[in-house]
Amino acid sequence: QVQLVESGGGLVQAGGSLRLSCAASGLTFSRYTLGWFRQAPGKEREFVAAITRSGGSTRYTDSVKGRFTISRDNAKNTMYLQMNSLKPEDTAVYFCAANWAPNITWQPRTYDYWGQGTQVTVSS
Repeated sequence: QVQLVESGGGLVQAGGSLRLSCAASGLTFSRYTLGWFRQAPGKEREFVAAITRSGGSTRYTDSVKGRFTISRDNAKNTMYLQMNSLKPEDTAVYFCAANWAPNITWQPRTYDYWGQGTQVTVSS
């Protein structure tokens, strides 16, 4: 049974930082492209960042470039999202997801497995 479990969310003031983690089990972690998505109340789930199987390539949505960094540790079956200079508009539930395809995609429907999400709230 595949499980993706996010952690590290919380309440932070604008300008602060958080580090999200996504721990995976039940799958060959290194064979999956991984992504972070977020969903704010009343909005659709949106792509945040993704990383290829080896970690050699990453992609970010424009609004987080220069502030967020995605990484992975295949030995620990864990992915991370370091979030700096947080803004109130970053407030959302953050989800990690795994995609069997080798290329990075931004569309949620292309991802095979999802975590339950972790809440990130940025106060102004």
